[in-house]
Amino acid sequence: MGRVMLEFKLPVSILREGKKFIAYTPALDLSTSGDSHKEVRERFSEIVNIFFEEVVKRGTLDEVLRSLGWRRIRTKWQPPIVISQESQTVRVPAK
Repeated sequence: MGRVMLEFKLPVSILREGKKFIAYTPALDLSTSGDSHKEVRERFSEIVNIFFEEVVKRGTLDEVLRSLGWRRIRTKWQPPIVISQESQTVRVPAK
């Protein structure tokens, strides 16, 4: 019997911190780093695959996705939708 494949469209932010690149998705609260944009994208795909393999293996896919704010619509899972990503200036007191 063939392997069942799940497919999701995930929002991903890729940041640069010094010489490192960071990939983060709020939909799964996962992040990883790499030395280049290409490497961080590859590592991101790997970490997402590992995440889903583990939750499927443990039988906790529905529970984990619901806890992350996902909704099941018919037979497909829908991640939370990122409305915007922006910089916001905030002022906080400092002593």
